[in-house]
Amino acid sequence: MLSCILLGMAALLVGGLIGTVGVGGILLIPALGVFAGLSTHMSMATALLSFVFTGVLGTWLYQRHGSIDWRITIPICLGSLLFGGPGAMVNGCVSARLLNLLLGSIILFAGFYALFPARAGLAVARDAVGGKRFLLLTGIGGLVGFGSGLTGVGGPVLSVPLMVILGFSPLTSIATGQVIQIAAALSGSLGNAANGVIDYGTAAWVTCLELAGVAAGARLAHAISMNLLKKIVSIVCILVGALILTRALGA
Repeated sequence: MLSCILLGMAALLVGGLIGTVGVGGILLIPALGVFAGLSTHMSMATALLSFVFTGVLGTWLYQRHGSIDWRITIPICLGSLLFGGPGAMVNGCVSARLLNLLLGSIILFAGFYALFPARAGLAVARDAVGGKRFLLLTGIGGLVGFGSGLTGVGGPVLSVPLMVILGFSPLTSIATGQVIQIAAALSGSLGNAANGVIDYGTAAWVTCLELAGVAAGARLAHAISMNLLKKIVSIVCILVGALILTRALGA
């Protein structure tokens, strides 16, 4: 009973982080392992399935607030879809420990970097126009998709800190991450379902609590100042990056 309560609290927290900053879903994986006794592969697959639904709800909530700029989101999602496959192919040639060390370092750096004011030179993708803008945004999506396929993490973990670094507003970055989350989680979940590694019972009730957290988090994201939201994004990235590094170093 205590394990279920703790897992429920973790699911609410994860949903709140997804709704508020788009980053934090990765924290559900160790929680499922510790509190539900699932294997690593089953924890990852079960968590990923829940992210399909948190992404759908997050997208709807942010769209209802008018926070999703589809002129930015569509090319980024396109690039992510195009390069997710090649990233997954390279994944088989690199050790998991090295991948996690690389991923943790990138997210940790992004978190610290985003604490400081954005440099004008890095806002080129935000300020570009026409075909150049489309290509730059598709390139951002390509990096996100390749990194997601390479490391096995959801798109927002990479897209949100990367977009903040490049000068996009935190709210725009988080809103875009909600949409990317759907594509990344859905494609991965189809493969996991075919392999039979999803615990559907646990996924069902954990997802319900996550959705409650997403709703509360999205409301919070639209109620606080951009500066505060950017600081929250930075802090969450630092914590998530440190967690990934710690797990990789201890492996």
